[in-house]
Amino acid sequence: MFLQPQLKALLRDGSQGAHRHDARNLQRSWRKFAAFAYVAEQYGYQYDGLSSISPKGSPNPYFSFRRTPDAVERATRTAEQHPTALQGGPLPGMRPGGSRLRPLPQVRRDVDLLHARIMVDYSRSHRRRGLIALVILPLAMLIPLSQTGFTLTALLVCAAIWLFFAALWALGLYLARRRLTKYGRILAAAGIDWPSARART
Repeated sequence: MFLQPQLKALLRDGSQGAHRHDARNLQRSWRKFAAFAYVAEQYGYQYDGLSSISPKGSPNPYFSFRRTPDAVERATRTAEQHPTALQGGPLPGMRPGGSRLRPLPQVRRDVDLLHARIMVDYSRSHRRRGLIALVILPLAMLIPLSQTGFTLTALLVCAAIWLFFAALWALGLYLARRRLTKYGRILAAAGIDWPSARART
């Protein structure tokens, strides 16, 4: 559903010679977004991690794709081999028909490694996610408290609500760290140092 406009935006940036393309995961699946990242590489834009334009702590951050030195050659070759890609035809490295972001067996390993990179970056962004809400929530609860009065019962209810959301954030952080460890090991086993030193700073 969102693949066509996302692909058009990528090719538009490519035709304008943009040094970077920023995209969100609109595919409702991280594996499909990794497949899109593989397709983007065939058009001259290599996955480069979290984008600097992404709001801190966003649950749906932007990811950056950096233009490769041979972007023109890649895009030209891919356009020649897949002339109907923008009209719903096959995409480079993907199976034709049905879901267009199903990798062919020969590129599945590349897509899996892109998926691992994306999951590492997404997991690293979780720490900030929800922190602002946890800080603002007590201030927001002052409004109903000012109406009902600062009774012990009202304060206990507000504390219970805050603790519930804090527990959800802590659970999300725990799961994010597990993902970070899991996919970090996959990348380390493949000899890939990710995130890069530049991204870490």
